[in-house]
Amino acid sequence: MADSDEDYIATDDEEIGAHNVGKSGRHRPAGGVAAAGGGSGARSKNGNKPGGGAQKRERWEDIKRSWDNVVEGEDGSLSSTVAGLLEAGKRKRLLKDTTPLQRGIIRHLILILDLSSAMMEKDFRPTRYLLSLRYACDFIREYFEQNPISQLGVLGMRDGLAVRVSDLSGNPMDHIEAIGKLRLDEGKGAPSLQNALEMSRAALFHAPSHGTREVVIVFGALLSSDPGDIHQTINRLVEDKIRVSVVGLSAQVAVCRELCKRTNAGDESVYGVALDDKHFRELLIDTTIPPVTRSAKMSASSLLMMGFPSRTVEKTASLCACHSELTKGGYLCSRCSTKVCALPMECPACGLTLILSTHLARSYHHLFPLKNWVEVPWKAASKSTHCYSCQIPFPHPPTKPEELSAPAKTATGTSVSSRYACTVCHNHFCIDCDVFCHETLYNCPACQSSVPKGKVSNGAGGRGDPMEVD
Repeated sequence: MADSDEDYIATDDEEIGAHNVGKSGRHRPAGGVAAAGGGSGARSKNGNKPGGGAQKRERWEDIKRSWDNVVEGEDGSLSSTVAGLLEAGKRKRLLKDTTPLQRGIIRHLILILDLSSAMMEKDFRPTRYLLSLRYACDFIREYFEQNPISQLGVLGMRDGLAVRVSDLSGNPMDHIEAIGKLRLDEGKGAPSLQNALEMSRAALFHAPSHGTREVVIVFGALLSSDPGDIHQTINRLVEDKIRVSVVGLSAQVAVCRELCKRTNAGDESVYGVALDDKHFRELLIDTTIPPVTRSAKMSASSLLMMGFPSRTVEKTASLCACHSELTKGGYLCSRCSTKVCALPMECPACGLTLILSTHLARSYHHLFPLKNWVEVPWKAASKSTHCYSCQIPFPHPPTKPEELSAPAKTATGTSVSSRYACTVCHNHFCIDCDVFCHETLYNCPACQSSVPKGKVSNGAGGRGDPMEVD
């Protein structure tokens, strides 16, 4: 084989050119010259040169330089950027629709938890099962905080059956203790939406007409092991006016989408799939807001008899009618004087709804929510130097005129001046007071503390003048 070709040895230029990749995705030598070994340039399958025409880049070829979007503060650190992102997250929860609408503040809700083997996945730490139990306890506390005169029950789905975790009641501690016992078990079997929905229908059958009937499902599986036709169950839910909301943990399921759409008059926003654990909690807590009343029959006004008992302390212990336990303190029914140990509660003897006036006041804010406060630009920031509520100092306005009209370098949804103004009294507040007033207080401190002139009589003819003291 003396006349055979010698081994080919690539030069340095060819090695460099072999690693140059053009937009077409093919190799080409450096300097744009054709590959060695031929008189004419190498052509592609369509007859064009490899580097001739610019072709569309693939999506995976694009590089997202997320580090270029980071904005450093004046001190050269990222602390201001992180603080701005946290502030934007707080404001995101507040920017919601505050239109006064008629809502059902007396609610009867069934919480259905998926206890199947699909909940043992670890995409939500530590597992879907344990995280859903923890968030269910948070949901119960928030539910009774927002709806103190409502009732709630808990069901579970496992092994193709529906299991009763706790009965419909208005005591949050009973539900939390029942959910705490589920931590000793593990998810197993397949869920059954039809069995759980039928049991929910039976639990809500005796709910009064002046309250709402709702079902919230935490669904982690992608299937439902049903004994019959679930579409017939959906038709019965529509006839009974039961609204169903679903929080998915895996992906969107067609039957869950139809379930939410049919029972909520075509509204599909009540079905959400969690992206992460934080989003999971947000979707679950959003269901604590009372639903809007749609039908004209439900929106008709009606009188409801309630009792407002006062707490009494006895010298000797006596049995309460709710738990049959010996207690010295309790509340006596306004109609039959039956003793109960906690409120709100329905009297076990006569059925009268027993609540406190504070419970009714806490439910009232859903009908007339506090309006969203607006961001204050630098031009109007000179009006205040401290927060009206907590008296924390605000940043000073810039001295240069061009900085007053400069575009904001903060995250979307935050104020450049760290001030937020009430649209009624026009006083300025910080972001923490903004969150506290909208999520806990539900009132503006400045509006509540200011007394309109001439509205209150003070002994000087009701003109709002100061009263003379001898």
